[in-house]
Amino acid sequence: MKKALTVCMVQPVMAWEDVDANLEILEGMLGGISPETGLILLPETFSTGFTMQSERFAEGTDGKAVQWMQRISVEKDAFVSGSIICRDKGQIYNRMFWVSPRGIEGHYDKRHLFRQGRENENFIQGQERVIFSLNGFRFLPQICYDLRFPVFTRNRGDYDVILYVANWPALRHPVWETLTRARAIENQSYVLAVNRVGDDGLQVGHLGGTTAVDPTGIVMKQLDNRPGLLSCKLDLEKLRNYRERFPAWKDTDRFSIDLKRD
Repeated sequence: MKKALTVCMVQPVMAWEDVDANLEILEGMLGGISPETGLILLPETFSTGFTMQSERFAEGTDGKAVQWMQRISVEKDAFVSGSIICRDKGQIYNRMFWVSPRGIEGHYDKRHLFRQGRENENFIQGQERVIFSLNGFRFLPQICYDLRFPVFTRNRGDYDVILYVANWPALRHPVWETLTRARAIENQSYVLAVNRVGDDGLQVGHLGGTTAVDPTGIVMKQLDNRPGLLSCKLDLEKLRNYRERFPAWKDTDRFSIDLKRD
């Protein structure tokens, strides 16, 4: 049977450091999603914006944001993923959750912390590369600044789709457009990259550009600089056929990386 998956990426204007307002904004936007949607993808730190007030806004799995994700997952009968400021065993992470109607299925902690914004001073670096699964697809979760680091993202034959959730600034928007395509091409995988729009509380602007890129580097769909939803369908058979026709993956260099904290 042909395997396909409809994904809805949500590109909002975010309220600075206001959890309740952001959850209300997102829930309102999700009222328009297709009933075929199997995965809802939200931006980085979707409940607060990219704030460094990590001690103030960190929450556990019993907090508002994760509980909201679980409720939305049940109501929409879809997986939900996005990152929040998360406290776990006394440590604070920029953590991307993978939530199904059954509950939390997994998480990924951001590996590359944005030191220019002092993220490395306010969060703990992730120590693990993880893979999520849904409907036959394997997903590599990544968060914003991770986009710049191709070694960590390198396909080892273990995923079909890279998920990027971001608060990517307007100042470096051309980098976003270039690297999302590059990651798809070099890894022969789909890339789904969701961003936000508008200015944050530090007057940093964001141009959106939420995008879906196919394994050849062709942009399938892309949003502009306005809030909105991007819905796209992934085709696993098409991906596998492309990899068979053009098996560049067989000629990649083998290597290992040290995941110990810097």
